[in-house]
Amino acid sequence: MEEKKEHILSLLREIPDPEVPVLTIEDLGVLRDVRINGDEVEVVITPTYSGCPAMDTIRMQIRLALMEHGYTNNKITMLLSPAWTTEWMSESGKEKLKAYGIAPPNPKQQVCEPQEQLFAAAEAVQCPLCESWNTRRISEFGSTACKALYQCNECREPFDYFKCH
Repeated sequence: MEEKKEHILSLLREIPDPEVPVLTIEDLGVLRDVRINGDEVEVVITPTYSGCPAMDTIRMQIRLALMEHGYTNNKITMLLSPAWTTEWMSESGKEKLKAYGIAPPNPKQQVCEPQEQLFAAAEAVQCPLCESWNTRRISEFGSTACKALYQCNECREPFDYFKCH
């Protein structure tokens, strides 16, 4: 049984996130558990945000990977509690984000003084391109709801920041 679970996990660890293809669902911490109940395989996943549009694609990718390897009696369970947190992301996943040009979530929230902003102080975010901390938030939402749009004041490049939560 343990061998079967490991085989299934090895298949699922390769599934890419549809929104950030350099990450796998394991890197993101979305893949929570695999349970074997007789001949049924149950995969437990947690979305980064409730209502995340990528979850439909992720469920489909999981189902296809299982079926391609003969696991036809499968069930995918969406677990909303406890809520996903960026602490579940792997360190290698955070490095992959940075190499891809997306600032990974900080290990803990750091606050910097607001620069020309009308809202509360923003989190200090390092530019993934030039590594400067001299950055500013442009928008609370970037290319997806789980990211914010920032701009580096040094290299002037805009970049997404994977928000902490």
